[in-house]
Amino acid sequence: MKLIHQHITIILILIVTIGFYDITAQQVPVYSQFFMNKYVNNPGFAGMNDHFSVSSNHRYQWIGITDAPRTYTLSINGPTKNDKNGLGAFLYTDHVGPTRRTGLQFSYSYHVHINQKINLSLALSAGLLEWKIDGHKLNLSDQNDPALIDNVMRTLIPDAKFGFVLYGDRWHFGAAAPNLLQNRLSFSNTQNTEANKLEDHYFVHGGYDFYIGNDIIIDPYLLIRYVSPAPIQMECGSKFSWKNSLWAGISYRAGDAASVLIGYTYKNNLSFGYAYDFTTSNLQNYSTGTHEILFRVLFKKAKKE
Repeated sequence: MKLIHQHITIILILIVTIGFYDITAQQVPVYSQFFMNKYVNNPGFAGMNDHFSVSSNHRYQWIGITDAPRTYTLSINGPTKNDKNGLGAFLYTDHVGPTRRTGLQFSYSYHVHINQKINLSLALSAGLLEWKIDGHKLNLSDQNDPALIDNVMRTLIPDAKFGFVLYGDRWHFGAAAPNLLQNRLSFSNTQNTEANKLEDHYFVHGGYDFYIGNDIIIDPYLLIRYVSPAPIQMECGSKFSWKNSLWAGISYRAGDAASVLIGYTYKNNLSFGYAYDFTTSNLQNYSTGTHEILFRVLFKKAKKE
């Protein structure tokens, strides 16, 4: 009976967790400051600029709700010497109550000059994804029940992502497909279920930079997310930059949140950003919002001799 109880409890936790992410269309992490690190959503952005970018993102979602999601991301990407290739890697961990997802991927992008104004980047990422359920963090009605006490369950599966970006000097348009392999999640000490799998996701995005004089840049963007069976989610926003240093922005994710953003870039290579999300879904009755902090360092590529 104890073993059966353990299996039922673990399966319920997993189904609820995966189902929760499907409903909110985020089996992959969501970032309010997407425009500051586009690479994490689409590996095609690797190598697009003449510098290496190292970014760290910390997202604390739905403050006030116990065991709400917390996401931490570290990424690096940049061009090779011949400017035709881009390399990148990112590591993220996502905590939701007793569950944790940790992913590591490496990416390669190839850049093609279609003509003087249009370029195409084709990219592929591959790596590993770990799912973990920690029984230590569960509060049982019977504290002496040994079913989940000291029980840590994990599974490790391969993962991949494909992306492309069409871009020019002031614009970009692209799409990406995370969870490309759609692997099933299987724990060694539980029964497999057909529902425990990574769903295919699709991102479509675009943006344009408007220059207002020599000091102000306005760059609106549109991001569309889709994962079945959740409805399509649209996000739109804009960043306003002054002298490539001080910037502010707004964004809106349909059915989720509206965000305000502010940041500062020091000497064109060190950036700090902060975003606050006002929850617009029914969760606003329980949460005071979401905080997101971003740090970014740019390293200029050595010039060809």
